[in-house]
Amino acid sequence: MALDLRHKQMECVIRMLNLNQPSNPNEECYKALIYDDFCEKIIAPLMQVKDLRKQGVTLPLSINKKREAVRDAAAVYFLQPTESNIQRIIADASRSLYHSYHLNFSYRIPRPLLETLASGTLNSGSTERLAMVHDQYLEFVTLEDNMFSLALESIYLQLNDPSAGDREVEDIIEKVANGLFCVLATLGVVPVIRCPRGGPAEMVASSLDQKLRDHLLSKNNLFTEGGGGFMSLFQRPLLCIFDRNFELSVGIQHDFRYRPLVHDVLGLKLNSLKLPGQKDDKKTFVDSSDPFWSANGSLEFPEVAVEIETQLNKYKKDVEEVNRRTGGGNGSAEFDGTDLIGNTKHLMNAVNSLPELTERKKVIDKHTNIATALLGEIKERSLDVYTKKENEMMVRGSIDRSELLSVLKGKGTQMDKLRFAIMYLISLETINQAEVEAVEAALREAEADTRAFQYVKKIKSLNVSLAASADSASRSNIVDWAEKLYGQSISAVTAGVKNLLSSDQQLAVARTVEALTEGKPNLETDSYLMLDPRASKSGSSGNCYVKGPFKEAIVFMIGGGNYIEYSSLQDLSQRQEMVKNIIYGATEILTGTELVEQLAVLGQKMGLK
Repeated sequence: MALDLRHKQMECVIRMLNLNQPSNPNEECYKALIYDDFCEKIIAPLMQVKDLRKQGVTLPLSINKKREAVRDAAAVYFLQPTESNIQRIIADASRSLYHSYHLNFSYRIPRPLLETLASGTLNSGSTERLAMVHDQYLEFVTLEDNMFSLALESIYLQLNDPSAGDREVEDIIEKVANGLFCVLATLGVVPVIRCPRGGPAEMVASSLDQKLRDHLLSKNNLFTEGGGGFMSLFQRPLLCIFDRNFELSVGIQHDFRYRPLVHDVLGLKLNSLKLPGQKDDKKTFVDSSDPFWSANGSLEFPEVAVEIETQLNKYKKDVEEVNRRTGGGNGSAEFDGTDLIGNTKHLMNAVNSLPELTERKKVIDKHTNIATALLGEIKERSLDVYTKKENEMMVRGSIDRSELLSVLKGKGTQMDKLRFAIMYLISLETINQAEVEAVEAALREAEADTRAFQYVKKIKSLNVSLAASADSASRSNIVDWAEKLYGQSISAVTAGVKNLLSSDQQLAVARTVEALTEGKPNLETDSYLMLDPRASKSGSSGNCYVKGPFKEAIVFMIGGGNYIEYSSLQDLSQRQEMVKNIIYGATEILTGTELVEQLAVLGQKMGLK
């Protein structure tokens, strides 16, 4: 059975809402749900208010807002294990806000905080109200059946900040490894880990490997694989870890597929978006439970528009069929018992089909509204042109100067033009100084903030210097701040850029994952680190129990992921015979604009204007 992260997390949340007991639909227990900002993000894509009510939650409340006492209700707390949250729990218990307190933490609560909780409730005489304390290991947000985010903001910026100290970097790596541990604990699997050597990917992989090793030695083991029956060893997934610099371009480029467009243009966040003209309290939701979104998310926008029209026509036809079947008998004034039975049967079928037809119409209307909003933006900003020209640049490694300036002086927002200019820089095999100056002039004319452009230009020139000295002793003399700035893997920004997209436009991440899951010798991936937390630790990758091929993979991007990569990996799992299932995750899911904003801050920190 394929790994289904959304289903597994939903099961855990429902169990938590039922006071950590199996769900019993016959038992009515009404309760309050108290959450912090982070845990609200976890619940939002999984359950709407109506879904919470089905689990007996009548009061979903933020711990940060003023709350009235409901002294006969049980309270389910779902919080991060922080000092401020512990103090709020103690304050709530001392005021007797609720009848009983069922405490659930998104990650393991440290012993000092547990002792603070114990002494605080003891001092206020409210210890008996604490029904239970659970570590849930749910510190991640599931957006689709096969997509998750750790909701850790600005990680790319923090890891590439030249002023970041070792301690700060270690704290970030620890947070990322903890989040990945939660994902694996929820799935109940211990994967084999592969990643490029050097940089954040190796740091996270090593930290996670150690966490899994330590946990497997403990008595309360979260991994349902157990001690590893013979077959379980050969059905383990592969975890591939990368960092954003492995393929920076994908985080910046425009894309014309439905999911990436909705995210990038309409600001999809936690599976909801606000359409133009919608009231403030009204939001549109799209997720795996939406059949149209699931089936058509990876299609190009024009194909989606055709599919909406097709579905609408099919709906109209089905409604006409229902009306025809229930429109009366055979036209005669007289009828016998058979006609009566036949008409009654048609009527019953019609009544039974009404809910399904109504739901279909809601979905069609929703996506018609989304497509209309997208079409308006596409026309106003010429997004189809940006997508086409960026793809051409990446494949050819160049662009005609007149075409380049035509796009920069044409339609589009300042950010569209800035992203296009950065894509131009990344795709260049060699820098034409006069052309770059013309691009900068066009950006200034558009009044765009060019710090992100200057940052990528600086990185590119540093990278060229690094590549030139790669075979000489002088490599070790490259200044520390430059090395820290981009680490080992920034070379993907420029080195071999023409290979980022092959002729069929397969992303480098998808191509690499395909090679890793096959487990065959491969020049691109043979040097990758291999860690197996179940194998003996001798520093040798030769001690891995499983070397492939792998039927399932988890692909994780440090520094921000996107729906373009997600779509590319889902396409891979559908067309590749061996890999049946790929889960994609990232420290956060970023639009091109959001990533460029982080690049701009880095440019500012480097003193670029």
